[in-house]
Amino acid sequence: MSEPKRKQALGRGFDTLLPKTFDKTLVLDSNERIEKVPLDKIQANPHQPRKNFEEAALKELAASIKQHGIIQPLVVTPIKNGIYTIIAGERRYRAAALAKLTTVPVIIRSTEALEQLEIALIENVQRVDLNPLEQAFSIERLHDQFSMSYDSIAKRLGKASSTVFNIVRLMQLPDEAKTALTEGKITEGHARAILALKDDPERQAYLLKAIISLGWNVRQAERFVVSIKEGIKESAEASARTATETPETKRISKKLGTPVKIKRMAYGGRLEITFNSDEDLQRLLGFFD
Repeated sequence: MSEPKRKQALGRGFDTLLPKTFDKTLVLDSNERIEKVPLDKIQANPHQPRKNFEEAALKELAASIKQHGIIQPLVVTPIKNGIYTIIAGERRYRAAALAKLTTVPVIIRSTEALEQLEIALIENVQRVDLNPLEQAFSIERLHDQFSMSYDSIAKRLGKASSTVFNIVRLMQLPDEAKTALTEGKITEGHARAILALKDDPERQAYLLKAIISLGWNVRQAERFVVSIKEGIKESAEASARTATETPETKRISKKLGTPVKIKRMAYGGRLEITFNSDEDLQRLLGFFD
């Protein structure tokens, strides 16, 4: 059985989304030596941020392990007396125990090597040339493989916790949107609008296409999302509501003799009436006397 969806985003296929400038030495090297270690010589990391593991999912993974073995080795570090603590792979460790394995494949890293890798990941996230997905990937590595909470990562990076959470959420984008974000076809703001429709893949695909083909800005993408959330059933109708000019605004504009735009919001919206000078403002106010 494969890892859950969140893990899949970090595994097979993600390399294709990483530009050549990304420091791939931060990812586990497939050439590193893998050893077999007795399961009873391994212990869970007490600082593991994830405390709850779904029992049904663990049983399914255990069944898969019985049939196929552990495909991806655990990463551990030695403590003392031949005992190791888990840096990455506690879910696989628990499933291996359910499958009654006596040994598991591991990559052993020293405390010094882990400290160096952690520092490298921190520095990698802080690089100015990384795109948001690359940052998200490195943050997930810190979270998963170094048992760091997102709050702790935020402090280390000097960022607000909400900023770190928002970056990590980008890993939940559909693959097509990840590719578009990596290639600069959409912005992080566009990506967040697409994420807001994560329970509606069809509308996500429609929105992505509209952003790229129609050149929608972030505000238009957000207005599309708002329209969907308000119960608009047809994507085409929601698309129409992204326009800043409508027959109604054109009628008002003709009446006032100045450009009028509509900006839809979560509840209702607002009209923007343009004036060119104080005298022009007074002229417009005369319509409301």
